[in-house]
Amino acid sequence: MTTSADRPPVLFLSHGAPPLADDATWTAELASWSGAMEKPKDILMVSAHWENAPVTLSATHRKQGLVYDFWGFPQHYYDVRYDAPMAPDLADEVARLTGTHGHHVERDETRGLDHGAYVPLKEMFPDADVPVVQMSMPTLDPQGLFELGQTLAPLRDRGTMIIGSGFTTHNLRWFNPADGPNTAPPAASSEFDHWAQEAMARGDVDSILDFLHKAPAAREAHPRSEHWAPLYVALGAAYASGGIETKTAIDGFWYGLSKRSWSLT
Repeated sequence: MTTSADRPPVLFLSHGAPPLADDATWTAELASWSGAMEKPKDILMVSAHWENAPVTLSATHRKQGLVYDFWGFPQHYYDVRYDAPMAPDLADEVARLTGTHGHHVERDETRGLDHGAYVPLKEMFPDADVPVVQMSMPTLDPQGLFELGQTLAPLRDRGTMIIGSGFTTHNLRWFNPADGPNTAPPAASSEFDHWAQEAMARGDVDSILDFLHKAPAAREAHPRSEHWAPLYVALGAAYASGGIETKTAIDGFWYGLSKRSWSLT
């Protein structure tokens, strides 16, 4: 068991598409971020790319390949491997904690890690030596995911790092490879990013959960909320651990999308 002083932070990270691996700046930022932390016992990953009800956990008994949940990319992106150890004990504890709060938990022994999980983990923990289990989002309802995150807070006391993997702004109509990764972001992306930075710095959970009514350009920044939703789980886990202190770990834009990422303690 860890103490409150050395338990892992909760993370929300903007995970990028497979070409993130070719971005020297962003990969260095991810590596530097993880290098400043103690390596966790294991990782519970909540990715924008797995919505499934009820709460479902990825394979823990037999290794499965990665989920290449994207289309039209060069072959080398489909050749990526990330052979992290499985985390059956963590999966059991997730099932126990969420089950005591009324969630029925299922296991999908055919499910590997999707790109919202392995793309950033490959940069942050390149040795693939930290056990990982992925958990689905059973809903996009902000309050429901926040409460789910609260049930997971005790995992931190056993050394588990809880990571919400999404994107601070995510409108693929802004994504134009011809513009290059350092293109100036649209005004809507900048405005939402600035609002998110300030709301997180205040620990303003109510505004973040109600972002569609509180944030500027909310529906432009997130035409659908699945890439913002993992933040609700992260906020819940941090909040239930005794309050929220946030620190921006990565900022800036990538093809117009805000890659802002936070540590929550």
